[in-house]
Order: sequence, then structure tokens, then C-alpha cells
Amino acid sequence: MTRVLGLEGTAWCASAAVFDAETDDVRIESDAYTPPSGGINPREAAEHMREAVPAVLETMLATVRERYGDPAAELDAVAFSRGPGLGPCLRVVATAARALAGSLELPLVGANHMIAHLEIGRHRSGFETPVCLNASGANAHVLGYHDGRYRVLGETMDTGVGNAIDKFTRHLGWSHPGGPKVETRARNGDYVELPYVVKGMDFSFAGITSAAKQAVDDGTPVADVCRGLEETVFAMLTEVGERALSLTGADELVLGGGVGQNDRLRGMLATMCEARGADFYAPEPRFLRDNAGMIAVLGALMYEAGDTLAVADSAVRPDYRPDQVPVTWRDGGSVAVPVADDERARGAEAVVDFVPPTVTKRRLSKDYRHPDLDGRLRRRRTRAEARLTSTARRLGVPTPVIRDVDPPEGRLTLGHVGDADLRDALTEPRVQAVGRHLARCHEGGFVHGDPTPRNVRVGDGDRVFLIDFGLGYYTDDVEDYAMDLHVFEGALGGTADDADAMVGNVGAVRSSRYSE
Repeated sequence: MTRVLGLEGTAWCASAAVFDAETDDVRIESDAYTPPSGGINPREAAEHMREAVPAVLETMLATVRERYGDPAAELDAVAFSRGPGLGPCLRVVATAARALAGSLELPLVGANHMIAHLEIGRHRSGFETPVCLNASGANAHVLGYHDGRYRVLGETMDTGVGNAIDKFTRHLGWSHPGGPKVETRARNGDYVELPYVVKGMDFSFAGITSAAKQAVDDGTPVADVCRGLEETVFAMLTEVGERALSLTGADELVLGGGVGQNDRLRGMLATMCEARGADFYAPEPRFLRDNAGMIAVLGALMYEAGDTLAVADSAVRPDYRPDQVPVTWRDGGSVAVPVADDERARGAEAVVDFVPPTVTKRRLSKDYRHPDLDGRLRRRRTRAEARLTSTARRLGVPTPVIRDVDPPEGRLTLGHVGDADLRDALTEPRVQAVGRHLARCHEGGFVHGDPTPRNVRVGDGDRVFLIDFGLGYYTDDVEDYAMDLHVFEGALGGTADDADAMVGNVGAVRSSRYSE
């Protein structure tokens, strides 16, 4: 059976581990860098790696000798975190991995740090095709396996979730990491409203951080701001996780990343999954924070698939995106599972009852959200959907007719349109039609906000209807229009059989309508 030594050092934690596939045993030795004040200083972090990596590596080699024997004979490969991360730190760890692999005459495996977060969750849970929510310091995204790669279904538009929280705590003069300190104080705070920014399955934290800083400066108790920060940020992540489950039809969700150690976030995700009838798994804390155990586990999968590196090809990649990695160690399977329509359909936000010639849509109360936040979002999105659906229709975009609106109850009655979701009836002409409809909305000065294949209905021939404008808003910012297209392209990439060709059709519309 496979036995792999892994090395991790993307930012702050120097770590070595050994994974024994036969016994499923993972031994981890780590030495974390803790800055005396403020956030992580890349130079100081690299200096820590230079001192700590040899020490944790020697400790792990001693463990191998004690448990198994000669490392050269008992190990099958050396894996290391190739990226993403801080370049100076990555180079230290890569150099150590190359030297060790060369001295032991073992194959070298270069692992993507964020995919390692996903694979350790998939390995420990036993799930087959989960959606993965990665919530770490420098990253935040939702991944799903489809067509040979892990597709980014949604991601942060600015900073990682952990970094966003740390920016707030640095404003208060608290030391790194700030997340546990916010969690402690939030337990005794009262919820305060902060900006909630979800665009399709993407999200933004910059405005929340700025608003939280300003609230403290204006005299709002720190504990209350911490509570508002947690309730807002984690509700956004949970909502996006639910949107990914709804889009793909998946019924498994795993959590990855150091922020996943937060009890409130895990509780929100568990509550959401239970309500949807989905399975949820959060690895134990030692596998959530940065660690070499997950690198060793992913390294074993890659080694068994023959996915190794020559030293000449082992340069680190600080901006190594998970969707750039060919997934050689998996055969078949996909999170994209078609869901047949019936008399009642459930999306991420609402239950829709089909009673032709009308449908009744009711935005559900979300138990994972704070009641004040939940009520605000349901009312706001119901009004936005009614207003923008009618506006789009006046501009010539095929949409349902709005027949009745009840914002306090989150309820809409609309005319029934289409025979199926676009997700279950994808063709290139229909995708092109969506691009044209979005362009017309943008010319009218607003965005759809959530243009996924589940929010498009198709009828006879190639007639295409846009539905569910609840996340839409008026704007004259071309970047907002581009985000609409980005959301649609990302959703296609995670569900279409020929994702590149489908996305190319949207790109053709984009280049012709937005050339100015």
C-alpha cells in the first residue's frame, strides 16, 4: 500500500506528515508562525520556514524510521504544496521536498493546496461527489468536480474570508489570527447590520470589513460588531454553498480551510444541509488549518495515478488556481446531476409550486441566518425580483408576467413559462440567447444578479426565458455587467458536458456587445 511523506508551507505553518494508505493513519508535525503583531509578514514567514521546515521534517523522518524502517525503502513518494501561497514560503518548502526526494530516490508530487483541503474532506467523509466550500485565510470559493477538473462554482471577488476578518481585527490592534478572537467576542454580542454582498455564487468581503471598522470607530460595542461580522460573512458562505447544491443537484457538502474551525460557520452549514436533506462533513480541526496531512493524502492519490513531477518541472505557483489542475486520480462522476421538474421544485432560496398557467414562489425562511438578516433579505429580494422581472419584460427580454407580490411573506405569483430549466436542456443557441438577454438588461442599466442555468427556462424550440431576478440591481458600472457574465460562465463550467464550447458562446456575445 502507498505511503507518502507530505510537506506544507504555503504561508504561516511549516508542517510535515506521513500518510499510510493501508491503515489510513496520518501523522502530522507542525510549527506555526505567529507574528508578534499585525498580519503575516512574507519575509518573516519565509524566515520561519527556513528554520522550521528542517526541524519538522527531521521529526517526521524519525517517526518513519521508528514505525516503518528506512525511509528510502518504506516511503513511496514525497509530496509538497506547490501553491497557491506566498512565493518565498513555497520556495523554501519546494526546495526541501526536492532535496528529500533526490536523496531518497523517490518520486516528487506537487499538490494544489486548495484541492488538498477538498480531498482530505472527501477522503475522511467517504463522500463520492461532494460540493466543497473552502474557507481559508487567503481564499474562499465553492468547488465541484465536473468533466475532469474541479470547477470553481463561486468565489470571492476580492479578499479571502480569513484575511477579511484579520483586517478587521488588525484595526482593533489584535494579533494574528483574528478569527478565534472574533468568535469568542461574538458569543456575547448583539447582531448589528453589515453589508451583505452575494452575486450569484460569488461574494465580496471588502465592504463588510470597511463597515465593521467604521462601526467600531463610531462607538458600536466591539462584541456587537463581531457578532454582526460572523452572522453576515458566514451566512453569505452558507448561502453560496446552498446555491451550489441547488445548481448541481448534489447532496453532499464538505468544508475545508482554517476558517472552517469556527463553530458558528459549521453550525450554519449543518443546519442548511439538514433542511435540504444533504449530508455535511467538516474534518477535524487538524485537517482544517494548514497542515501537511492533507498534502500527503492528496499526494498518495496523485502518486497512485502516476501524476508525478520531474525536478525541472517543479517550480512553485503562488497563484495556482484549483481549476487549473487536471484531476488525474478520479474516474467519472460529477456534481452536475440533472433534477427532473415536477409540481413542486426547490431552489436555493425558494419553493416553487407549479399550477399552470401560474406558479407561486415563496422565499423560505432560513434557520441558519439571524432572523433580522433573514427577514431583510427575503423582503428585499422579493421586491427586486418583481420590479426587475417587469422591467426586463418591457425591454423585450422574455420573462414571466408578475401577477401578485407579497414582500413580507416573500411570496410571488407569476405566469408559468418554459418546459424545463436550461441546466437540463443545454444547447449552444440557447446559451447564446441568454447572452443576448443579459446584454439587453445591461443596456437597460441593471444586472440579473444570478444568471445560472437553473434561473433560465426554455420552451418550444429555442425560446429562452430569464427568471429569478431577486439578486438583481440597478448599476452603471461595467464591472457589474461583467460579473453577470462571469457568474453565468462559471455555472456553465460546472454543469455543461462541453463546458468550454458553451462558455465560448457566451464569450462571443460578450465580445460583440461589449466591445466599447
